[in-house]
Amino acid sequence: MPERPSINDFVRQLGEILPGPAMTEDLQKGLHSVVQSFLAKLDIVTREEFDAQQAVLLRTRAKVDELERLLAELSET
Repeated sequence: MPERPSINDFVRQLGEILPGPAMTEDLQKGLHSVVQSFLAKLDIVTREEFDAQQAVLLRTRAKVDELERLLAELSET
């Protein structure tokens, strides 16, 4: 599984493309806070919540597949 970029990676990359001298530590911290605040306002889920829901979905899919198989078996008889 590829490594997921962090906010720090994003801020660093943004600093690399901005014109002018390298970003100061204060500017980097300020930009980090702005990005983190923006992301907090978005209606998104954490990776942990996503993984938990994906596990539930996989279990549900397996149950549906099994029920479909059983229904097909019963229909044949």
